[in-house]
Amino acid sequence: MGDKRSLGDLLFSQGVSRRGFMKYCATLTSLMALPPAMISRVAMALEQARRPSVIWLSFQECTGCTESLTRAHAPTIESLIFDAISLDYHHTLQAAAGDAAESARLSAMQENKGSYLLVVDGSIPLGNAGFSTIAGVSNVDMLRETAKDAAAIIAVGSCAAFGGLPHAKPNPTGAVSVEEVITDKPIINIPGCPPIPIVISGVLAHYLTFGTIPELDSLKRPIVFYGQTIHDRCYRRPFYDKGQYAETFDDEGARKGWCLYKLGCKGPLTYNACATLKWNAGTSFPIGSGHGCLGCSEPNFWDKGSFYAPVSVGQWGSREALFAAAAGGAVLGLGSALAVHRRQKKAAREEKESAS
Repeated sequence: MGDKRSLGDLLFSQGVSRRGFMKYCATLTSLMALPPAMISRVAMALEQARRPSVIWLSFQECTGCTESLTRAHAPTIESLIFDAISLDYHHTLQAAAGDAAESARLSAMQENKGSYLLVVDGSIPLGNAGFSTIAGVSNVDMLRETAKDAAAIIAVGSCAAFGGLPHAKPNPTGAVSVEEVITDKPIINIPGCPPIPIVISGVLAHYLTFGTIPELDSLKRPIVFYGQTIHDRCYRRPFYDKGQYAETFDDEGARKGWCLYKLGCKGPLTYNACATLKWNAGTSFPIGSGHGCLGCSEPNFWDKGSFYAPVSVGQWGSREALFAAAAGGAVLGLGSALAVHRRQKKAAREEKESAS
């Protein structure tokens, strides 16, 4: 916490070459969807940047978000923790425990008042404040105490962003999202169950580079990662457009990689970067592995009906939203039916013209 050297000083003191540093900056620039011309600006900003203090609080969660972060490959978790940020408090990753752990949190808050980042994963139980405690302090009290002097808050995972599975009916703990408790701080939501690791590290890298939060959508999600639906970039999209769907998980259509819409895929109305960034160092994502999207980066996805039934009006949005998402193809074969109808009309017109 006391190291005030710039990131550039730290990297070069560890033997990182200028070439290696520029490659690192190029990776970050690409990750944040910036044009190549911005690489030099990113390099200048990083070279002069001071490592921000990061305090990570975990409440009603499964540790999946932390597991996701530790599998980030660009930039790596090592580069984030040891070079780019100062992770001063994290239940799962810190060595300290008990009084020493809480002292680290309080010291980080005092030494970096007004400038530290607060990362939260897990929902907050308001229905029973004593249901979940840390060092004898309820989750809601610890959140309010730690958020008071934070520069910004990053709600990691659908539990912190939207309430998550603990919020699902009947919500016995009265689970709520971070923004339902904290209303006077900039909040960045990174939903997903769990969120994509590169999205977590990418948002941290953006803040480090520019000292500001990225552009957000109406649900406070970074537009660079949540600006398009999974359906927009899905490699199965051409089959959707043709009205070619797998009817079961082991039929001929499934083996040919046809669209999984009829098997419940929520990709048309789910905003996330799964189809492009993918998982496990860019290896695959659920749809690529033969399973439909569950819509886990959308609010209340767990209470919107069966994961294996096609999207229906009223569950995942308005009729306009549903048909807008389906405009490029067929809903239950509509696209293929229209295509057949157009071909029939063209054939009839050509036959009439030739006859005349």
